[in-house]
Amino acid sequence: MMFTTTVTIMVGAAEPDANRGRRGPAWYRGDCHVHSVFSDGELTPEQLAAAARAVGLDFIATTEDNSVSAHSTWRGCAGDDLLVILGEEVTTGDGHWLALALPPGQLIDWRYGVRDGVIAERLRDVHRVAGLCVVAHPHAPYPSGEFLFEHDGFDAVEVWNGLWSSDRPWNADNDAALADWGRSLATDLAHGTFRPAIGNSDTHLAGQIGIPHTVVWAEDRTTTAIMSGLREGRCWIAGTADVDLSLLAGAGTRRAGIGQRLQVRDDSLVVHLTLRGVRAGVVTVQSGHGEIYRGVLPADGCGDLRWRAKRRDHAFIRVEVRHADGQLAAVTNPIVIE
Repeated sequence: MMFTTTVTIMVGAAEPDANRGRRGPAWYRGDCHVHSVFSDGELTPEQLAAAARAVGLDFIATTEDNSVSAHSTWRGCAGDDLLVILGEEVTTGDGHWLALALPPGQLIDWRYGVRDGVIAERLRDVHRVAGLCVVAHPHAPYPSGEFLFEHDGFDAVEVWNGLWSSDRPWNADNDAALADWGRSLATDLAHGTFRPAIGNSDTHLAGQIGIPHTVVWAEDRTTTAIMSGLREGRCWIAGTADVDLSLLAGAGTRRAGIGQRLQVRDDSLVVHLTLRGVRAGVVTVQSGHGEIYRGVLPADGCGDLRWRAKRRDHAFIRVEVRHADGQLAAVTNPIVIE
């Protein structure tokens, strides 16, 4: 099967979000890895909630290290314009992971390693309450930061962690995590599914929140709906709130977006990307064959790029956007091609 692919890229200045506090089906922005003074952060929950609102986030997850003592305080920070999701960073000696959407006060044990063989039961503790288990910063360069457990049983992988610097939050550790995840996609999809990528700030200091964050399609701004969108991979990662994009693929009369599946028969595959907030840089389109398109964004921030390619049997289409200096601006989960 031969595909004719067209990509249209439109770049411009970001517009402020005029829909703060919205509900119903929409794209919601959130940071699912945040620390306060209740673990090793420097800001209070109230200060972090104010900062999240200031940078345009719709939801935030509290993930104190091996502690849920802040849950009651964090719940008081929620409002019509900010959903607070309760969680924990489970910090073991062989890697860290995020337990998201926990009931108030539920603590997930962290006192084990790979050789103890208990990680599957701890994941079940989270899944029993409809929570999400996320591999955190799998290549972090410090003791216990490298993730040594198998990824089986985890729902998502944090491929972009912004802890080290709000000025340059993309580094070699993130590059390794993204590369590992990208290589796993074709293999995972051959077995019928994939483990979505998400990005979080891992905020500890002022000025870090939302750099990066995850943009998720959800049926409503509720914990249940947000977790469902993340679990299904209906999400993409933004370096800052200035970046916005839309990725759609079509074949005949059928259409699919990020995290969805598109059946392709003998039709041409048409991919449409709209993007704003990245005034210079490079867009690449990735598939099961690796990189299949690379385009340079215009310096003035406005452009319309089209391309054609002849490729066979794409398993998926996903997009990466980088600034001119190589720093990542955005990365999407795949549109799965069937």
